[in-house]
Amino acid sequence: MILTNAGGPGVLATDALIANGGELAQLKDATVQELSTFLSPHWSHGNPIDILGDAGPEEYARALQIAIRDPNSDGLLVILAPQGMTDPLHVAERLKPYARGSGKPLLASWMGGKLVAAGVAALNEAGIPTFPYPDTAARAFDYMWRYTYNLRGLYETPSLAEEICAGRTSPVAAEAILNKVRERGRTLLDEVESKRVLACYGIPTVETRIAQSEQEAVGIARAIGFPVVVKLFSETITHKTEMGGVKLNLGDKQAVRCAYREIEAAVIKSCDNAKFEGVTVQPMVRLEGYELILGSSVDPQFGPVMLFGTGGQLVEVYKDRGLALPPLNATLAQRLMEQTRVFEALKGVRGRAAVNMEELERVLVRFSQLIVENLWIKEIDINPLLASAEQIVALDARVVVHSAETPPEKLARPAIRPYPTQYVWQWTRNGGTPVTIRPIRPEDEPLMVKFHATLSEESVYLRYFHMEKLSTRVAHERLIRKCFVDYDREIALVVDHQNPQTGEHEIRGVGRLTKIPGTREAEVAVLVSDRFQKQGLGRELVRHLIEVGRAEKIGHVVANILNENDGMRALARHFSFRIRDTGDPSMVVAVLDL
Repeated sequence: MILTNAGGPGVLATDALIANGGELAQLKDATVQELSTFLSPHWSHGNPIDILGDAGPEEYARALQIAIRDPNSDGLLVILAPQGMTDPLHVAERLKPYARGSGKPLLASWMGGKLVAAGVAALNEAGIPTFPYPDTAARAFDYMWRYTYNLRGLYETPSLAEEICAGRTSPVAAEAILNKVRERGRTLLDEVESKRVLACYGIPTVETRIAQSEQEAVGIARAIGFPVVVKLFSETITHKTEMGGVKLNLGDKQAVRCAYREIEAAVIKSCDNAKFEGVTVQPMVRLEGYELILGSSVDPQFGPVMLFGTGGQLVEVYKDRGLALPPLNATLAQRLMEQTRVFEALKGVRGRAAVNMEELERVLVRFSQLIVENLWIKEIDINPLLASAEQIVALDARVVVHSAETPPEKLARPAIRPYPTQYVWQWTRNGGTPVTIRPIRPEDEPLMVKFHATLSEESVYLRYFHMEKLSTRVAHERLIRKCFVDYDREIALVVDHQNPQTGEHEIRGVGRLTKIPGTREAEVAVLVSDRFQKQGLGRELVRHLIEVGRAEKIGHVVANILNENDGMRALARHFSFRIRDTGDPSMVVAVLDL
């Protein structure tokens, strides 16, 4: 909501607000009526609330008091343009009481430089941010909103990452393809190799076969079925369309022969030193959908950065794209798509059926996993990625890898550490029920709620050193931070059991290794559901946490233990922890050098 004594600055603020994704709040009827009781009849009767140039400190204060109560607004901008009857300092003093307490950010733009300096100082003293220009203030509000929006996205509970838990990707196979290319001294994968890499991560691709003669191209086209697409096959040329290397909708064998000859002639004419290696033949996919682009390149500061947007031949013309740091989960994939204009179209417009958004999210998640698990990839893009109500399929792909001479330590690392799959173990206790011990995920929040419901008051007290209500322990704000961990700072392992009859998962225990900043020390703690205590789960958790500590180059781990916690003291003795007194008669510290 914008409150101003001059129309022009209000318009400037409105334009800047909308241009950066913000919205003007709609005044409620009660707000309009209340403002009309004391403002001039000529006030704007809408947002921006223009209280006119003769408005004094009392009009400003009363108008702000009413506007800040309007439930339609998320924040307020107060603009003052110095005029003959304006007292910038007195107005600022009257606004100071509203700096805090409303739960809404209050920004101010006091225009006029030295003429309003005293008022600006008064506002800043009260903690109200000030800006010399109203459009700058509006952009700042949009940045504040986007920051909050991004944080909410990070701490939303995403849907289950089925690729991780079901093992539906083949990183070893993808790595083998990339290594084979590098061993041959190449940095560019051909189209077939690129699509094979995508297929290793469950990303659908159109069938593609290589033909090295006219006759072979015709034979493949007959086998696939007309119409077909014929493209240049090359290990060195990346942009096929620009040199006439893509022929679409070929309906018979003669068209395939002509396409083969034209592509061969184009290569010989355009690239003196290029060797014509043949073509690829693939079925013609009817473009009853949207052409998207999905890609990644390495940023010097942030490492691999992921791109999503409108694709096709005009990708550089539309420039409709969003960026994100991999890896993604379902929520972050949705937030990436929301940055683009094509996102609204994907949900269905003008009678077109909506794209399968859940499947598109899964493709983005798998693609992000491909990026973070294959650091030898320098650039990768799928263009176009065809998305329709019936299918999502990669029609073309390009992958560039770092040269074989690149030292492994020089490869760019993701800014966000990916899920540490190396810390996943299977364990069965002497013919008992098999369980998976694995790092925790943000998607585990609902399972953690159920886990906490199984704990007795004694177990809670021994773990947290005080009683804590169940409602407090399972609050979203607390649990999501326990589940959405930075694996560089903390590794939490859960004991995950999947019921073979129902397919449902349950968490039976949690162990946590928390690094102490600035040291090579980490704190270890475990908590096991009462139903599964004294079955060896605690011992397995501690054993694996010690293994994780060694792998993470931790110098020693410590455990703070209440004296009456006999189970944890027994585990400390089993793993040869040294027991130290703390000066507190109620507890001891156990230390293990790694």
